Amino acid sequence: MKTHLTVALSMITGIAIGASRCKACMPRQNRPVYTISEIQITDNDAYVKEYVAIAQESIRTSGGKIIAGGPGTSLEGAPPATRITIQAWDSLQQAQAWRNGAAYKKAREIGDKYAKFRAFA
Repeated sequence: MKTHLTVALSMITGIAIGASRCKACMPRQNRPVYTISEIQITDNDAYVKEYVAIAQESIRTSGGKIIAGGPGTSLEGAPPATRITIQAWDSLQQAQAWRNGAAYKKAREIGDKYAKFRAFA
């Protein structure tokens, strides 16, 4: 009986230690959030000249990281808009704060003249 109890307690202890170290079990808040934008550009020269630098700076100063930007390639389904961008954020709240912030709103006033945007996280 004592042996069975020792084995059972050892198994429970091993499971508890394993579960506490399991990366798949980590809270979602520790994982980055990615925002993806599809951008249909109507005036590429003005878009690049007036909007891109301001928008990218607002991302960086808000704590985001630019992962990729440029024309996308369709692997399946309809082709992407003329430009795709991907950013990484520490949290969804951080990405939303950037989008609602004054710097990005100012950039979008310019960007909306030259493109239509669709974004999601």
